[in-house]
Amino acid sequence: MDRLRKTYGARLATPCLCALLAVTPAAARANIEQARDMMEAGDFTGARIALGPAARSGNADAEELIGVMYALGLGVGQDYVRAFEWYLRAAMKGHPGAQSGVGWYYETGLGLPAPDLVRAYLWYRLSTIGGDPDAAVSVTEVERKLTPEQIEHAHELIDDYRVWMYPFR
Repeated sequence: MDRLRKTYGARLATPCLCALLAVTPAAARANIEQARDMMEAGDFTGARIALGPAARSGNADAEELIGVMYALGLGVGQDYVRAFEWYLRAAMKGHPGAQSGVGWYYETGLGLPAPDLVRAYLWYRLSTIGGDPDAAVSVTEVERKLTPEQIEHAHELIDDYRVWMYPFR
């Protein structure tokens, strides 16, 4: 559980649609911190309930944590398809940890029809742009498995995503 706190404890909630759905950014952060504490204590059902309002309002941190819960079967049945979907929601909002998670799902093919190394490379690279230092190792590993043409195609996709996901990087 210390790994969960270390990995997710420093990330801040993003406002997104919180205010429109009566979940203020401060309330979302409080709910997420409460959920992390519950996860640390092993109360995964309570954590899932605490994450619900922030996740429904589009908070990427809450979405990613729910993805973690489905990926590991913490308080919910382990479900790689649902985990991928929750990670993808957060990844599309620029959450680097979730982007790395999406890359891993594409690399392994879990919860998907088949592995897709071009998309794995794409998401790992986006994660490195977002500041996830661990994703750089994954980029290198996947890159070794790709042809130059596949890498070129992946960079075209990266450029498409980068302009709206990370406009200032």
